[in-house]
Amino acid sequence: MQNVIKIDPQWMTSYTYEQITIGDTAKVVRTLTLEDIQAFAAVSGDTNPAHLDPAFAGASIFHGVIAHGMWGGALISSVLGTSFPGPGTIYLEQKLHFSRPIRIGDTVTVSVTCSTKDDVKKVLELDCLIVNQDGAKVMSGVAKVLAPSQALKMPRVQASHITLFNPEARHHDLLNLGVSLDPVSCGVVHPCDEESLKGAVDSHKAGLIKAIVIGPEARIRALAEQFGIDLEGVKFIDTPHSHASAALAAEMAASGEVECLMKGSLHTDEVIHAVLGQVKLRTARRMSHVFRFDVPMYSKPLFITDAALNIAPNLMEKKDIVQNAVSLCEILGQTLPRVAILAAVETVNMGMPSTLDAAALCKMADRGQITGAILDGPLAFDNAVSPHALQIKHIQSSVAGQADILVAPDLESGNMMAKQLEYLAGATACGIVLGARVPIALTSRADTANTRAASALLAKLCAHHYRKHPL
Repeated sequence: MQNVIKIDPQWMTSYTYEQITIGDTAKVVRTLTLEDIQAFAAVSGDTNPAHLDPAFAGASIFHGVIAHGMWGGALISSVLGTSFPGPGTIYLEQKLHFSRPIRIGDTVTVSVTCSTKDDVKKVLELDCLIVNQDGAKVMSGVAKVLAPSQALKMPRVQASHITLFNPEARHHDLLNLGVSLDPVSCGVVHPCDEESLKGAVDSHKAGLIKAIVIGPEARIRALAEQFGIDLEGVKFIDTPHSHASAALAAEMAASGEVECLMKGSLHTDEVIHAVLGQVKLRTARRMSHVFRFDVPMYSKPLFITDAALNIAPNLMEKKDIVQNAVSLCEILGQTLPRVAILAAVETVNMGMPSTLDAAALCKMADRGQITGAILDGPLAFDNAVSPHALQIKHIQSSVAGQADILVAPDLESGNMMAKQLEYLAGATACGIVLGARVPIALTSRADTANTRAASALLAKLCAHHYRKHPL
């Protein structure tokens, strides 16, 4: 006679050899999600495309993505170790037969039933069975275990939360935004270290830009040879040093020889000073920098401005900073972005000028001086991005808790916020300077080649937009 062991969701119970009789059974039910497959692949290292690549899986005999076979085996192990026989169980052997695949959305029932007992060795054999929601057999087998030596009852151990974040996939998705557009001519300014040169060459080979490297040619070619960087198809213009590189790049942008610029391994102010020196590159709008972040714990891209150019912007400069960031979102296909004007608090305080600027910027948006976005502020950082913080503080806002753009009160706070996201939160970033007649892919000298390629993509999209809508 079968005795079904009741599983307590709060407590784990161990059943000793003597307590278990033949026919005792435990069951658990689980529904497979895409996140289960991705997490199992991350933990196991099994990145078989049958589980992760819909196109590959669709052409296979399974005609779609399926779970790893051992995901079912892991469910059996979970029952044995936490429910029946429970904590203290020692695995000796496991045999499995796979009958059919488990697909995303399938709800499976895992059953473990004691079939034999060896009174001499104190070994149990348990029949293992997994069926899907239709009652069809998915997996079956036999487990051989040593039962726990003591009868125990303890609170269930809560597993760690897993946050799934695939920076390579996010990077690939971002680059795909410009896949249908032709590459744009780009002056790559003084790429005299490995990452800046590799980023420029990768961007060139990916069809994002037509790279024109402006810098000391002999030095850059030696660098490429040292690190195995293929320079085929890359055009060079030889210059003696970084100042000359920046000046020539700005001249070429002003004359229309290049449609965008990419900063290499020189200081930011060298590039910006050279651009400002070309009257033809100036517009009515102030230049500012915008970061685009993919943050593991945030559900959508997050833009931060200004964290690189404007040290202590006044109200009218902040107006341009906001409008530049909004324009970038529009170019990337995001209409009516939510803009949070940040301060340390969410209320206007006469002693905190950043809160006064925030309130004024919101009123300017109401009057049409800033267009294309929904603004709110002042908002503290937590209020801008956390729905939980929003609820606790009882803030009524169409921006708070779901901001797309974060506007920092000054460069110091913006730069620290951006670096914290990158180095402590595992975010991936790219950045661009807007407000001139050509976009400037501007990254830190410490940034990777992937970051530089993503920044080149932003420049490509902006350059194509400027062809139709010149500043």
